[in-house]
Amino acid sequence: MEGRYVQIRFTLLGPVQVLADGDVVGGIAPRHRAVLAYLLLNAGRVISMEKLIDAVWGHDRPDTARSQVHAAITALRRALRGVGADHILGTRPGGYVALPAPGWLDVQDFTELVAAGRFRDALGLWNGDALADVQAAYAQGARALLDDRRLTAVERLMQAELDAGRHSRVLDELAGHVAAQPLRERLVGQLVLALHRSGRQADALAAARSYRTALAEEQGLDPGRAFAELEQAVLTDAPALRITAEVAAEDQNRDQEQNRDQDQEQDQDQGKAGDRIRSNFLPYDIPDFAGRTAELDRLVSGRRNAIVTIDGMAGIGKTTLAVRAAHRLADRFPDGQLFIDLRAHTAGQDPLPASAALEALLRQLGLTDIPTAESERSALWRAELARRRVIAVLDNAADDEHVRPLLPGVSDSLLLITSRRRLTGLDGAHALSVEVLPSRDAVALFESIVGERAADEPEAVHEVLEACGYLPLAIRISAARLQHRPRWTVSYLAGRLHDERRRLAELATSERSVAAAFTVSYEQLGTAEQRMFRLLGLAPGQDIEPHAAAALADVPVFEAEGLLEGLLDAHMLLQREPGRYTLHDLLREHARSLNEAERPGGGPGGDADGGPGGGALMRLLLHYLHRSRSAVRLLFPHSVPDRPNMPPQITPVEPIGGAAEAIGWLDAERANIIATVVHGPEVCISHLAVALSPYLDRRAHHDDALTLHGIALQRSRALGEHAMPPGRALADLSWTHWRRGDYEQAEDFARQALAACEDPHERSLALNALGNVAWRRRESAEAEKHLKEALDLTRIAGDRAREGFVLADLGMILVQTGRHEEARRHLDLALALHRKEGDRLGEARVLNHLGSALRNQGRAEEAMARHRRAGELYRAMGNGSDEASALNGLGEAALALGDPARAIDEHTAALALAGAARNRPEQARAHDGLARAHLGLGQDDRAREHGRSALGLYEELGVPETDEVRAFLGGDQA
Repeated sequence: MEGRYVQIRFTLLGPVQVLADGDVVGGIAPRHRAVLAYLLLNAGRVISMEKLIDAVWGHDRPDTARSQVHAAITALRRALRGVGADHILGTRPGGYVALPAPGWLDVQDFTELVAAGRFRDALGLWNGDALADVQAAYAQGARALLDDRRLTAVERLMQAELDAGRHSRVLDELAGHVAAQPLRERLVGQLVLALHRSGRQADALAAARSYRTALAEEQGLDPGRAFAELEQAVLTDAPALRITAEVAAEDQNRDQEQNRDQDQEQDQDQGKAGDRIRSNFLPYDIPDFAGRTAELDRLVSGRRNAIVTIDGMAGIGKTTLAVRAAHRLADRFPDGQLFIDLRAHTAGQDPLPASAALEALLRQLGLTDIPTAESERSALWRAELARRRVIAVLDNAADDEHVRPLLPGVSDSLLLITSRRRLTGLDGAHALSVEVLPSRDAVALFESIVGERAADEPEAVHEVLEACGYLPLAIRISAARLQHRPRWTVSYLAGRLHDERRRLAELATSERSVAAAFTVSYEQLGTAEQRMFRLLGLAPGQDIEPHAAAALADVPVFEAEGLLEGLLDAHMLLQREPGRYTLHDLLREHARSLNEAERPGGGPGGDADGGPGGGALMRLLLHYLHRSRSAVRLLFPHSVPDRPNMPPQITPVEPIGGAAEAIGWLDAERANIIATVVHGPEVCISHLAVALSPYLDRRAHHDDALTLHGIALQRSRALGEHAMPPGRALADLSWTHWRRGDYEQAEDFARQALAACEDPHERSLALNALGNVAWRRRESAEAEKHLKEALDLTRIAGDRAREGFVLADLGMILVQTGRHEEARRHLDLALALHRKEGDRLGEARVLNHLGSALRNQGRAEEAMARHRRAGELYRAMGNGSDEASALNGLGEAALALGDPARAIDEHTAALALAGAARNRPEQARAHDGLARAHLGLGQDDRAREHGRSALGLYEELGVPETDEVRAFLGGDQA
C-alpha cells in the first residue's frame, strides 16, 4: 500500500465492516468486530480493559476474557496495518482508544449530516440494522440507541417535508414508517396530519384511533397531550392545520410532475388498475425481540414450504415470531407483505370467518372487484397468489378448517399460520411448535425492557423468570409492570410472584393478562377436555400418564388418552417424552384457580367436580397403591406381604407386562407418587409405604423413603386405632436410616418400633435393624442377641424370605466373632432358602456375605467368585447401592491376593456407585480400600488422599474403622 492514498471507511450503520477503497478488509473475526465496533462507538474516548470486557461479555465473561481482548486488538491492528490504518487503534495508560479521521466513520458522518439538516443524506448512510452482525452484551442496547437516532432523523425529515407543504409526496413514505413503528407517536401524528391535508379526514381519524388502541393494548397508556390536540383538530377540521394556498399550489405542481414521470416508467404488465400494488401490512416488529434464533433460522433459511404453521400455548410468542420472520423475508416477496388476525383466540370476539378474511386479504393486494361467495373469493385468492410472490401472516387460526379456504394452490408465495392448536390436517405444511424461552433468552428479553435495574439484580431476575415459567407474555407483563413502577426493585417483584395463589393476578395489566389468555384457550375446549384439564390441576405430580389420568378422571384409559392428546393439540399440555403429559406451571395455577372457582364453598380436598372427600385424588392415590403393589411384586416377589384392611381398587388397574415395564413405571412415577402423598388426601398412605419400601430401599431412594415412611407414621399416630399401627413405619424408618449410615437414628426408631408393636414380622424388622447397628459398631454380643430374637420371630411368623435375610446377617456376626464354621452353616442355609423361594435379591446378599466370610478365612480366590456373582445379580436388578458393596468385596479380595492394581479398579467402580446412591458406608469402605491399594503400589500421596476421605466418612458414621484408618495414616491425618 506504500506510495498511494487509500480511502478508509468504517461502517456501523449496518454490518460492521472496514472498507479500503470500497473493498471489504478481510481477516476480522466476529468477536474482533465486536471489540472494534465498541471502540468506534466511543471514538476519541479511552476505554479501560474492564469496561471493554464488560461490554463484550456482560455477566458471562470467560476466564480468558482479558487475553481474548488482547488477541482481538492484535488481530485488528494486523488487519488495519495491511491498509495503512493501524494507527487509529491507540494504547493509552487507561486502556484503548479509536481515533478515526474525519470522513472515515459513518456514525460520525450521520451525526454531522443531521446537524446540518441534510436528513435524507444522513439516512442514506444506513444499510439495514446497525451493528447487524455483532453478538455482544452491549450490542442490543447500542443498536436500540442508534435506531432511535435514525427514527428521530426520520421524524425531523418528515416534519420538514410537511412544513414545506409536501404532504402528498411523503404520504406513502410516512405510512411505511408508521407500519414499521406503529407506537412512535410523533410519526403517527405526522401521518395523521399528512392524511388530513390530503383531504382524507376519515383515514386520518382511523389512523389516530388505531394508534390509541394499540398503545393501550401494548403499554396500557394513553397518547400524549400534543397527539390528543392534533386528533381533536382533525376532528373539527381546525384552520390551523391547513397550509397556505401558495404552498399548496407548489405542492400540487410537484405532485403532477412526479406522477407523469412515474407513469412513463411503469411496466406494461402493470397497466391494469390494482394489478400489482405492493403493500406492506405487517405489524410493528418489536425492537426487544429476544432469542428464537433456531426457530427464525428454520423459518428464514430452511427448506421452502408454501405453508408453515407456528403453534404453541397462549403467550408463547407465536405472532411475534411470525411477524419477525415475515419482516426478515420481506425482500424475497416483493409483491406484498400481508397480515390478518383471524381472531380465533381473541377474548370477546368470534373467529373471523374465512370469507371475511379472504376479502380483507384481497383488498390488501389492491383488488376492489371482489366476489361475494366464499368459494369464488378463495379461487380468486389462489389465482392471485399463483402469479405473485407474497408473504402473508394468518394469525390466530382456530383449526385446520378455519384456514383451509385461505391456502394457496401452486404458488411461490409463503403463508405463515399461527394457532394455539396443532394444525395437523394441513397436508404438506411445515409445522413449527414454539416452546418457552431458554433461560438466557428470557434474561435478554427481561433486561431489554427493564434496563439497568435488571442488570443490578441478576439472581432476582432468575427468580422472576422462574415464576413466569419462561413464558414470553408473562415475562413482558412482569417487566412492563416493573418498568412503570420506578420504586420497585426486581427482588420486590420476585417476592410478589412467589405467592402461587396470587401469581396469575400479578401477571396482568389493565389491557392484558396471562389468565385472560389462558381463559380463551380453556373456553374453546370441549366439556370433557375442560374437566380433564381441571383435574390435572389437582394432581400434585409433575407429569401424568394415561392410566393415572384415567383413574383421576374415572374414565377408561383409551378415553383418558384421547383427552390428553386433545389437550396436547390445544397446547394446554406439554409433552417432554412419549406417553407422558405435563402442565406448564402457570397453566397448572390456572387449572387450580378454576377448581377453586367451581368448588362449592371453596377450600381444598374436594373433587374438581365439586364432590366431597377428595374423590379425584383418592382415585389417583389408590391407583398408585395397587399399581405399585403389582410392579414391586414382579420385581421383589417375597417383599410385598398381603395386609389386612387393604383399600379396594376403585378403577381398573392395567396389568404390568414384566420386570422391565415394572421398573420403568416405578422410576417414572416415583416423584409423582411422593408428591401425591405429601400434598394429596390422607388415605392408604401406610399401605403405599409398605408396598414401595422394597423398591425404594433396593434402588437407594432413601430420601423418598424417609418422606413416605415419615408421613405414614404421622398418619398412623393421628388416626390411632383406625389406621395401620405405627410399628411398621417406625421399623421402615429405622432400616432406612441404617442404610444411610445414620446409626443413632436407626437405633432410636428401632426401639420405638419394638415398644409400639406386637406383630412378629414388624418386631423382627426392628430387631434386624438393631442387630445391624450393633454389627457396624462391632458390638457382636449385642448384635447376636437381637438377630437370634429376630430369627425366632420370623420362624413364628412363617416368613421364609425374612428368615433367610436374618440368617445371612447372623452369619456375618459370627464371622466377626471368629466362629467361621458356624457362620458358614448359617450362610449356606440362608442361600438355600433364598434359592428355593426364587429370591434373587436374597441370593445376592448371601453370596456377598459369603465372599466376606471366605476372605476372612484366607480363601480370597473363592471370595472373589462369590462377590462377582453377587455383583452380577445386583446389577441385573438395577441395585447400584448393593452392587457397590460387592465391588468393594472384590477389591478387598484382590488386595488380599496381592493385586493392588485390580483392587484400585474395583474400589473406584464401587466409589462411583456408592456416591450416586449416597451410600456413605460403602463410600468410606471404597476410600479405605483405595488408600491401602495405592500404598501397595507405592503411591503414598494418593494413599493419604483416600485415607483422609475414608477417615472423614468413618468419623461421621461413628464406627470403629475410624481408629483403624487413623492408625493407617499415622501422624499424617491432619
